[in-house]
Amino acid sequence: MRTAVVRVNVDPSGLLTAAQLDHGMSMLLELADQAGAQVGEAGGGRREVQLLVAGGDTAAVKQIAVGMCANAFGTAPHVGVVTYVSRGTDDDAHGVLAGFGLTGQITRVPGDEGFDIVHVTLNEADLERIPESRIHTALEASLNCEVHIHTA
Repeated sequence: MRTAVVRVNVDPSGLLTAAQLDHGMSMLLELADQAGAQVGEAGGGRREVQLLVAGGDTAAVKQIAVGMCANAFGTAPHVGVVTYVSRGTDDDAHGVLAGFGLTGQITRVPGDEGFDIVHVTLNEADLERIPESRIHTALEASLNCEVHIHTA
């Protein structure tokens, strides 16, 4: 299962006091714990939080994060950028492909130097829409290993 990092501005109007922000953060920590999520470091003068939410559906993890923040702070939070934690797994590779609107077959083999080599098989028509170099770079960055792309 992929882990999304959802950034949320919990007080877009900037009207919450320090005490209200502290209370909201305490509530958010409880709600996140109950939901199996985690609260990362706050930014933006404590008005922005990062929630780590399990799931690969970006719209769903946004909704979960905004719902928790709205309940905790009593505001209409604004969701920001969503990124994903990469652990170098096949799920991460499939997530990168999904980000491009692609599906593919992932095969992992041990390399001569003890590092995995990941072979990704894509439909040839997909590579006409998206440059192979973009896919290759994203996969290598996410997986932190050698990637070979093949077409079928």
